[in-house]
Amino acid sequence: MKFVITMFQDEDGMVIAECPAIPGCVSQGKTEEEAEQNVRDAIKACLEVRAEKGMPLTVSTRQVEVAV
Repeated sequence: MKFVITMFQDEDGMVIAECPAIPGCVSQGKTEEEAEQNVRDAIKACLEVRAEKGMPLTVSTRQVEVAV
């Protein structure tokens, strides 16, 4: 499966990685590479738990346009 992730640097310098399609699926790392690998592991774990509990594996995501 392929997932979109987001990454940003927090106020302490850690890189935060999230998977918007899986609620609560967040990880971090000292570098983008570490954060990406950690969120891959988190995605696998989240999918396993959601499957065990009979929950939908993902939620729908979409893009919206906002005038700024």
